[in-house]
Amino acid sequence: MQLFYTPYIQTDFFVLDEIESRHCAKVLRHVEGDIIYLIDGKGGFYKAEITESHQKHCAVRVIEKTMDFGKRNYSLEMACAPTKSNERFEWFLEKATEIGIDAITPIICQYSERKVIKPPRYEKIIQSAAKQSIKAYLPALKEVISFLNFIKKPFDGKKYIAHCYESPKTLLKNAIKPNENVLILIGPEGDFSLDEVKIAVEHGFIEISLGDGRLRTETAAVVACHTVSLLNQN
Repeated sequence: MQLFYTPYIQTDFFVLDEIESRHCAKVLRHVEGDIIYLIDGKGGFYKAEITESHQKHCAVRVIEKTMDFGKRNYSLEMACAPTKSNERFEWFLEKATEIGIDAITPIICQYSERKVIKPPRYEKIIQSAAKQSIKAYLPALKEVISFLNFIKKPFDGKKYIAHCYESPKTLLKNAIKPNENVLILIGPEGDFSLDEVKIAVEHGFIEISLGDGRLRTETAAVVACHTVSLLNQN
């Protein structure tokens, strides 16, 4: 099944943008009459027939549409400190999108080693991962923000902070319940500072553990994402 990202589709007749047109007509060598599938990133999933195969403006006709395709009964937002290695953070974005996540916010913490990110490249990675995993919803990639400013933002659901300090913590798998909105904070390689953990708790965040092992930032984020997904499986 070949998926193409079409965020601006509004009618049954649509022209893919130049990037998707090239991939469709030149790379995959699709021709008139071939059937392809489209996602709009907002829950729309479309079956379409190619009416004109051109590497710069591939035209299609929608013949079947499904709205709210793959809609989950919960939402997951994750605020994660970008890793020193940009490739590792990109890996997290890809895997979290494949598993299922609604919003990702890069946060800058006291011990953060990376403070500059590449939103355009990150968006492309998210789009590619969504197409690969047949996701009609794309997670929102929010603007980078400081830890202190982020935790002050309102959130309608349960809020958790994962860290490695010795303190009373609940395993994430025991803390969450199905069908509830979840926000999880994942710190940088050097972890959150003790002050950050204290301030987060004061703002309603619950301290959690992801298990006995000490995980890398990107691994911890993916484990948390998968745990929430698994606990919400029917």
